Amino acid sequence: MTTETMTTYPGSFIGGGQHHNSGDPLEVVNPAEGRAFVSVAGATGADVDAAVQAAASAFPAWSELAVSKRGEILGRAAHHVEEHLDELIPLLTREQGKTLRDSRIELAKAIDTLLHYVGLSKALRGAHTPNLDPGVDGFVLRRPLGVVGAIVPWNFPTTLLSNKLAPAVVAGNTVVAKPAATTPLSTLRFAELLAEGGLPEGVFNVVTGRGSEAGEALVTHPQVRKIAFTGSTPVGERIMAQCANGIKRVTLELGGSDPMIICDDADLAAAASAASMGRFYNCGQACLAIKRVYVFESVADEVIESIVEKAKRLKVGRGDVKGTQMGPMHTAAGRSEMADQVSQSVGAGGDLLAGGGPPEYAELADGFFYAPTVVADPPHDSPMATEEVFGPALPIWRVGDLDEAIARANASPFGLGSSVWTRDLARAREAAQRIEAGYTWVNSRTKVYDELPFGGWKSSGYGKEHGEEAFDYYTESKSVVLGAG
Repeated sequence: MTTETMTTYPGSFIGGGQHHNSGDPLEVVNPAEGRAFVSVAGATGADVDAAVQAAASAFPAWSELAVSKRGEILGRAAHHVEEHLDELIPLLTREQGKTLRDSRIELAKAIDTLLHYVGLSKALRGAHTPNLDPGVDGFVLRRPLGVVGAIVPWNFPTTLLSNKLAPAVVAGNTVVAKPAATTPLSTLRFAELLAEGGLPEGVFNVVTGRGSEAGEALVTHPQVRKIAFTGSTPVGERIMAQCANGIKRVTLELGGSDPMIICDDADLAAAASAASMGRFYNCGQACLAIKRVYVFESVADEVIESIVEKAKRLKVGRGDVKGTQMGPMHTAAGRSEMADQVSQSVGAGGDLLAGGGPPEYAELADGFFYAPTVVADPPHDSPMATEEVFGPALPIWRVGDLDEAIARANASPFGLGSSVWTRDLARAREAAQRIEAGYTWVNSRTKVYDELPFGGWKSSGYGKEHGEEAFDYYTESKSVVLGAG
């Protein structure tokens, strides 16, 4: 299919309707086929400015509404999106590559997050400190920031958007979002549906385009007061530096290399299942995912054998085909990068136990497929140990005890998530205390809850999403001293 025969979308969604971008078109590729099926016009700096102006114009009226009223409006809009899941699911699968089942899970989670913050709209409050002095009371007020820029990656376009959009708009801000250049369609339709459901014009706007142009224009725009970004650590570092100009607020959810520790007293079958799910879900393309496993030597053979068998049984195929358990990787470049990490780690001494390349099925040859891969005991200075592996490849190491496991777990620049499997409460407490990560699951699969704050340590980010704590990053606090008069 050539560019000339493809439908071209006008681009952005600004002020409640379609906006015709003036930038170069971006091809949207179906990862299962390896070819483009539509193009979307990219946003220039002028197009981004139009979105920011629409958000700024909508801000006064939106921020003056009662918080509960903002929640009520967002709730109605979210339910309208929910009524169109059957439209959104195949669209997300086509542009991202994930299975229809995974698309349904993602979209349901995105709506759940919106509704979670709808519920919290009646809990957003400040503080009162009585009797600072005789006849003098103190108050802490919360005020929204203004226009918020949300930059969202391609691996979970809608859930990672909702993580930012929900607390931002409930707190009274207006939002300009930039989806990844490779996955604009589901975000654009999501925005349209929210508007159809009653979200006022300008409260939520979407600009499409490359990070180097549209993203840069959004981050550096003087009227944008906060940037919420999910993506790679190098890009996050650059955004944080740019936000220093103008002292913009910033939250960063960046890369991860989450360790999993399996002790000799663990439920080994459950742990192996959690490792497989935590690594191969969404074709391993998640910041928060099992990416390194450390298992006690005495039970290592049993655990490794179980994980390898699970990897070999996974059905790889097109995301839109019934029964597929793992779809393709999102891009050819991503597959090449991960394949190189695996090749170097095996070449340095790792034992390749499963996968290690594309599946040998002719019908999958054109897509960006890669078989679920397991590598045992690669050197601790190999790429699979030291870098983020963003795809379906899992390294496993044998360790002598909990101290060694924790030391290996912490020997990483990343600190996003972690998990430990043990029946010993003392071991669980020690691991939870000592592992350097923003999340630790104990005897639990790696599921994120809206009720709990989430954010990375070290090179994995700054700030919190989820939980009531997210509001702290979308509001300014103001101390007021009230005398008797």
